Amino acid sequence: MRILFLAPSYPYPPHSGNPLRVYGLLQGLAQQPTAPELHLLAFQQETVEVEENPLTGYCKTIYTVPAPSRSATQRLQTLGLSNQPDLARRLESEAMRRQLTKILQEIPFDIIQYEGLEMAIYLQQAQSLQPQAKHIYDAHNAEFALQSRIAQVETRTLKRLPAAFYSREQTRRLTAFEREICTRADAVIAVSQEDAAVLHEFRADKHVSVVPNGITVADYVSNSQPLDLAEDALVFTGKMDYRPNIDAMVWFNNDIFPQILERTAQAKLYIVGQKPHASLADLSASPQIELTGWVPSVLPYLHGAKVYIAPLRMGAGTRLKLLEAMAAGCAIVATPTAASGLSAKALKTMIMAENAADFAQACLRLLANPDERATLGAAAKVAVTTSYDWSILIPCLMQIYQSVARG
Repeated sequence: MRILFLAPSYPYPPHSGNPLRVYGLLQGLAQQPTAPELHLLAFQQETVEVEENPLTGYCKTIYTVPAPSRSATQRLQTLGLSNQPDLARRLESEAMRRQLTKILQEIPFDIIQYEGLEMAIYLQQAQSLQPQAKHIYDAHNAEFALQSRIAQVETRTLKRLPAAFYSREQTRRLTAFEREICTRADAVIAVSQEDAAVLHEFRADKHVSVVPNGITVADYVSNSQPLDLAEDALVFTGKMDYRPNIDAMVWFNNDIFPQILERTAQAKLYIVGQKPHASLADLSASPQIELTGWVPSVLPYLHGAKVYIAPLRMGAGTRLKLLEAMAAGCAIVATPTAASGLSAKALKTMIMAENAADFAQACLRLLANPDERATLGAAAKVAVTTSYDWSILIPCLMQIYQSVARG
């Protein structure tokens, strides 16, 4: 079986959600007893040659093209002069279309897999060039549902009403676009049962497979670079130019963290992630908050955390950040939104808190109780190992491929 993956970014090193999933899929498939022949076409931020790394051993060929950039003016033009969602134009690239055409004219594929809605814009082109291949849409999020939740949150704050209007309009456009992609694809994969439940309405056969996000648990168990964090270290990880993560940290700082600091002056928040948004600049002025920016590994922070926090109020899918924290044995406090998509077994290993007062109280409780932290962390490791390790998930993906190939 020969498979071409189309990815929105080169998935190495795998430091954030999308690269983590794509890297995990490629690594897991390459390690199967009857491994398919894998090919990768991805955008890359720098126009440099791909250096030797594990991906070159997993894939027969790797092709990259420079990632396109879109100005605010171009985004406004899409909003005002078309009926397309912003996501449908974000990775539009003539260089990608030329490279895709060249590859498909030279190599016949059994399966072409589109990683996320941003890459599904190339589905129609690929279908016209290789109609005999099976085309699979791997939905990293139910994007229209995500935008709908964002709009609901933004509506609660007067100054965020323009953003809420934008998200409501994007929800309408994404619904139509996502329906078109799900209809055109030969198969659709979702990362959670919740996402599958909304996406299946876009399919004539009402069928959407589920392959959750996963990790290689063994990579997170030990920490070779320990950090000396604060006595009561609270840790959050994620790309900090991503809207749900920004909202989570602003809400935590404004409504939750002050309640914690009233009870323990030793508490310190570590926000670990690349590209901190300008709206978070005020947070870094506090001696109780550290914005790390990009780090080579989140492991030292996960292993140094007293409590891992996930105060997300918007989002969809399965949070890779939570899987990483579970694998590192963290005691976790999360909102139901942050933990959506996880199994009932996984949910039992963390404390759920929906409002600011309950979230603060849960953090304080864990900071004061090392035995409960240890118990939750140990249970989290078991849950992630038995349900979300790639060794468990990849055989399910292989079964999907075999089923799709049979038609």
